[in-house]
Amino acid sequence: MKNETYRAEWPTFVLLVACYLGWGAACLWHGALGWWFVPITGYLVTLHSSLQHEALHGHPTRDGRVNEALVFPAIGVFVPYRVFRRTHLKHHRDSRLTDPYDDPESAYLARRDWEAMSPVMRLALRVNQTLLGRLLIGPALSIRAGLARDIPYLRRGDAFMRGAYLAHGAGLIIALGFAFGIAGVPVGTYLAAAYAGYALLMLRTFAEHQASEAVGERTAIVEAEKVFALAFLNNNLHAVHHANPRAPWYALPALYRRDQAAILAGNGGYRIEGYRTLFARYALSAKERIVHPFLRRG
Repeated sequence: MKNETYRAEWPTFVLLVACYLGWGAACLWHGALGWWFVPITGYLVTLHSSLQHEALHGHPTRDGRVNEALVFPAIGVFVPYRVFRRTHLKHHRDSRLTDPYDDPESAYLARRDWEAMSPVMRLALRVNQTLLGRLLIGPALSIRAGLARDIPYLRRGDAFMRGAYLAHGAGLIIALGFAFGIAGVPVGTYLAAAYAGYALLMLRTFAEHQASEAVGERTAIVEAEKVFALAFLNNNLHAVHHANPRAPWYALPALYRRDQAAILAGNGGYRIEGYRTLFARYALSAKERIVHPFLRRG
């Protein structure tokens, strides 16, 4: 399937405006929302992250600086956009998908790294292989891993990493300055909402990839319920996205319908009928092993 280019990007602009308006309204009326503030704002944090994903893939404009500016407020708190952009584009080298050294989004470990871990960390990672565990502790483990990766670069004065975190800090000032300073959202309440948004992203990534000798069979199709498909901007159709990384979010369902048989043949039938099905199967059961099954080095 060849990449396609799209000119009409107004759906992304509209969604950007709606996301910021919804987020701002939730912050301003957090008192009236009560405990609903956390899931509502968490959902909007997930949507904003999905819009950041669109931006790094060249949407809604062809100017990366403009796209970054459109998603600049760091309402999700935990992940610097520029770091996300660099690691995610590296992740799109499909021939290296799931490799724990070459794929920065791999959930697998090399055996030697697994064996070097403490018993407590091994237990945490085993829990993290279940869907319920991924939702509860997955964000904390991901944040920890990201800091462990980035801090050595920051200590060495790496120019890219320093610039990425400075830009992230500026984005935090905008987002949290509004949430805390203007809207008066309690710090703990907002961080809970941001964590909930990260957990919802963990739901999406839980089944996106699997280790397989055949490259095409490493990437899933999840036929998501509409509420999740919107939050993830159809990135649940992940095999379609990897085959068409330049296609905008609103084009993915049509591409899937057009070539469904070929896509499912190409990914070995790696298809899940919605997140309810995923939860029923793996809420308390590990979907994948932790050690990469056929790593040929390390």
